[in-house]
Amino acid sequence: MKALTAAQYTKKYQCQADVPSDICLHEITAVDCALPKRPRVSHKYSYGRALILAGARGYAGAPTLAANACERGGAGLTQLMVPESIYPIAAARCDGAVVLPLPAAGDGGFAVCAARQAEDALSKANAVLIGPGLGTGPEAQALVRTVLQKAASPLIVDADGLRVFADEPALLDACRVPLILTPHEGEFKRLGGDLTRGRLAGALRFTAEHPKPILILKGYGTLVCRGEDISVNPSGGPAMAKGGSGDVLGGMLCALLAQGFEPLSAARTAVYLHGLAGDLAARELGEYSLAPSDLIRFLPQAFQTVS
Repeated sequence: MKALTAAQYTKKYQCQADVPSDICLHEITAVDCALPKRPRVSHKYSYGRALILAGARGYAGAPTLAANACERGGAGLTQLMVPESIYPIAAARCDGAVVLPLPAAGDGGFAVCAARQAEDALSKANAVLIGPGLGTGPEAQALVRTVLQKAASPLIVDADGLRVFADEPALLDACRVPLILTPHEGEFKRLGGDLTRGRLAGALRFTAEHPKPILILKGYGTLVCRGEDISVNPSGGPAMAKGGSGDVLGGMLCALLAQGFEPLSAARTAVYLHGLAGDLAARELGEYSLAPSDLIRFLPQAFQTVS
């Protein structure tokens, strides 16, 4: 990785960095994201089971973007669990994922009993993503708590799933498996993050208080942080500033974790290739017309640059 001082970070990423001047960051490069060559003799289970729990009535786009990105990210088997209220839509929009309906609550999100039905899949998964389009009702938050307790493999919590930590911050340090958080700035504030001194200072303070989870603070110059180990992502741009882009990132990250990538390496690789896909798409489609589904379409080109 390329070393970066606080002053260089401030200038390049046009943001406040009220941190000690001697702090050294690292900028992610394509070399850091080199992908291992796949053995000739292999099958789908060689590349892991990825499990995604997402969606609610009115939010069928988020889970399908995550599932399709997970497929493109190389997972051997992608399972998407959604409330039965959106099952027909999600099943029709997914390319190759196994889409399974779980009981829905009155608001169209997951019912409380859905957690029990997901336990078998949780025990078999090699990586789990929960949160995209999940909704904010009590049943959804109860599902997140159960997944935090029952997950047997690396766990990504995104979007609405992050809300549970606002009420119970102790859960951030109680998870028994590697935990990755993927908030944008608004979600980061709800987590208790402080951005008054800038993104970098806020990330450093948060990871000092919660050293176990990996934090991916999304935005221009996405930060990937574990404790005092801070990486900055240089890829990506304003064309990606649309709802749904983060769901694609979550799906990619789940795919890499399912394949056995070390969590911090998976986080760095996912954010870099996600941004690179955005750059490649914007070059062809322009900054205004890029849709989150275009990021998935350009993932093969992005992956080829580091293969």
